Amino acid sequence: MDILIRQELPEEYNQTEEVVERAFLNEEFSDKTEHLLVSRIRKSDAFVPELSLVAVTQDNEIVGHILLSKIHIIDGTTVVANSLALAPVSVVPKLQNKGIGSQLIREALIKAKELGYQSVIVLGHKDYYPRFGFKPASLWKIKAPFDVPPEFFMALELTENALANAQGVVHYSKAFTE
Repeated sequence: MDILIRQELPEEYNQTEEVVERAFLNEEFSDKTEHLLVSRIRKSDAFVPELSLVAVTQDNEIVGHILLSKIHIIDGTTVVANSLALAPVSVVPKLQNKGIGSQLIREALIKAKELGYQSVIVLGHKDYYPRFGFKPASLWKIKAPFDVPPEFFMALELTENALANAQGVVHYSKAFTE
């Protein structure tokens, strides 16, 4: 299946949110509000429009979405690194497990690096994200701001040694907790 990955357009926001909502309807580990999170992030200072990407079919139907947004890693009261959060990545149920999510992730990581970002943090499946280079964030002494098994909280250096001095706690934008 030919899929084009491109930047989401403002006039597609409602359509994209419907895709995100559909993608998580049957997910066991979901509160079913990921589409609302996407909307809140777009309205926050953490939003990077160039890192809100959609997967589009030849018929111009949006079938997937990924969003990377700005976060900080803080040690005590000092910001030790600016980074990105990968959340969420969504594919409509009928097209899941066909590589579209992987395409979205790869393209988003390339774009983030092109824009000068040096690292990405994800809370995700321990057997899925390592294929993109993610490793447990604990390797850098980076912690989540909530309780989560360490193998599910991962980081990726887009630039070598970007996280070498980044130990601390990840601070997500307020959009994640509203």
